[in-house]
Amino acid sequence: MGKISDNIKYLRKKNGLTQQQFADAMEIKRSLVGAYEEERAEPKYDLLKKFAVYFELSIDELINEVINDKWQQKPSNNNNNVRVLSITVDKDDNENIELVPVKASAGYLNGYGDPEFVGALPKFSIPIFKNGTFRAFEIKGDSMLPLPSGAIIISEYVENWNDLKIGETAVIVSKNDGVVYKRMGSKLKADKGIKLVSDNTIYEPYFVAADDIVEIWKAKAFISTELPQPTPEPTMESLTTMMAQMQKSISQLQNDKN
Repeated sequence: MGKISDNIKYLRKKNGLTQQQFADAMEIKRSLVGAYEEERAEPKYDLLKKFAVYFELSIDELINEVINDKWQQKPSNNNNNVRVLSITVDKDDNENIELVPVKASAGYLNGYGDPEFVGALPKFSIPIFKNGTFRAFEIKGDSMLPLPSGAIIISEYVENWNDLKIGETAVIVSKNDGVVYKRMGSKLKADKGIKLVSDNTIYEPYFVAADDIVEIWKAKAFISTELPQPTPEPTMESLTTMMAQMQKSISQLQNDKN
């Protein structure tokens, strides 16, 4: 644990923090900071992740690198800017699931990296979501029907956007659009960004540039007070609409290839 202890101590002092100030920022006791720095205890994985995020490092760097005045951080392989993720933990150092309601969506774009803002969000936990960093977002509008407006999407933080697969749904936080819930229509492209698709075919797909994206959270589950309704029998009108949409999608795919 020598490298971790030395690195925590070095980074804390480099940032001009006392043990108490750092403990307050991490929401832990000051005695724990001393124990970690003196190798009398070892932080759990979730807390290590929180340390790494706070100092804008990867967990691998925090554990394996010798971080001092001569150390230089290697370039990120995410093809985007370094992102700072704030999280909260419960009394047992387990990460909470923070809820971003619609009324907080506008402020989230500016507050996503602010521990005070994130700390003020409602929090809950679900036993099946333990390994990872999760956040819940309330969606609005009808662009992702049959999921209704007001549904809550429980999502997992995506560090490498290239891990997303075409067809998966995710919450995308971007500078221009704020918080949206969409389906991935393409892999990340350097010249175009990521294509986002609505399940409601009334809405046209569009691209969002990589440098416009702040965070991406892969959808894992949803909560809704509206229960699913039976699918109505198809009518000639609905079949005609579906055929027209299919032709439009095929034309769009051909255009994307060109």
